[in-house]
Amino acid sequence: MSSLRPLAVVTGASSGIGYELAKLCAENGYDLAIAADQPTIVEAKQALEAIGVTVAAVQTDLSTEVGVQDLLDLIGDRSVDILCANAGHGLGHGFLDQRWKEARSVIDTNVMGTLFLVHTIGQGMRARDRGRILFTGSIAGLMPGSFQAVYNGTKAFVDSFSFALRNELKDTGVSVTCLMPGPVDTDFFERADMLDTKVGQGKKADPAKVAKVGFDAMMKGEGDVVAGFMNKLQAAVAAVTPQSQLAEMHRGMAEPGSGKS
Repeated sequence: MSSLRPLAVVTGASSGIGYELAKLCAENGYDLAIAADQPTIVEAKQALEAIGVTVAAVQTDLSTEVGVQDLLDLIGDRSVDILCANAGHGLGHGFLDQRWKEARSVIDTNVMGTLFLVHTIGQGMRARDRGRILFTGSIAGLMPGSFQAVYNGTKAFVDSFSFALRNELKDTGVSVTCLMPGPVDTDFFERADMLDTKVGQGKKADPAKVAKVGFDAMMKGEGDVVAGFMNKLQAAVAAVTPQSQLAEMHRGMAEPGSGKS
């Protein structure tokens, strides 16, 4: 990898928000190290290289320490200027109806893999007193996720953790930003087996627009940003609504079969 440009690391970059974040980084003059668990990371690499930057890519399972280490090995001793910790999985259906292995994978990807990566790269940023970290959180983390309980719980963790880490680093040159979108038009709902739900069939945001909101907030050093007016309204409502009522509202969106047949 060239050492002439600053480096951005983006996870979950094979499609959706992650790919669009990587594209924005490339368009703004950053070399890229990208990772995803899908083979389409190869096509993403080729498309991003066409922008004119150097791109290193690895297909790996970021729910495991070995998978995260694969990405760290790809980066090597190169300094990281931007980290977009975007990789994440969802999972629909009731918690007791889910396969434990799949539920565990959501936790390991969204929380454990993310923390391992941020812990390692963040230490280097703090030592250099320079860097930007962007978490892809979710407004889902603001409400109990009936029939998406594990996913919403992980996003509640990510949202909270990002604010705490930002505070810990407030006297350094490292900024921490949390992007909190609502439903986005990606393969998320298909992979989560939620295409028969109201939220799975509902209107979704353009991942390019969501990524731009998050990228701009990161570059400005903002702490958090909710993408989309309706999502901002939903976030405001969640702040003043009892948790039991929020859980029932979420049930109406995410319960299997709640969509149109």
